[in-house]
Amino acid sequence: MPAMNVILLLLVLALTAYLLYALVRAEKF
Repeated sequence: MPAMNVILLLLVLALTAYLLYALVRAEKF
């Protein structure tokens, strides 16, 4: 399993977590 796929997966997970966090923050605000 190439390291590039792992990095890409982590990047997507981080982006999703950031978007969810922004959504929750916007709802609270």
